[in-house]
Amino acid sequence: MLKFAVILIVIAILCRWAMGRWPWELLAGSPTRTQKLAEARKALGVTRKAGREEILSAHKQLISKVHPDRGGSSAQVHEANDARDFLLANLPPSDAPNSDMDASDDDTTPE
Repeated sequence: MLKFAVILIVIAILCRWAMGRWPWELLAGSPTRTQKLAEARKALGVTRKAGREEILSAHKQLISKVHPDRGGSSAQVHEANDARDFLLANLPPSDAPNSDMDASDDDTTPE
């Protein structure tokens, strides 16, 4: 029984050394898109229905609190920026700015 425990410990250490993660971390998998969205919303303190302006406003408020000049850290700023970027990239199409629609509104076509 002791040999079995030692073999498991050695395998776990080799896995950590070779892959940079413990075996149980590899089994857990990576977070899903829904989990990442929930984490980003929680970081900025916005709701599911938050639009572009609300996300940008919450980001600005959070940055003013966690900026290194105000006692925060650059890691916190990077987390806030990543959350903002992820939420803006995953906005529903109706909330995302669309420059193609602006160009198609031009009714002055040369004849």
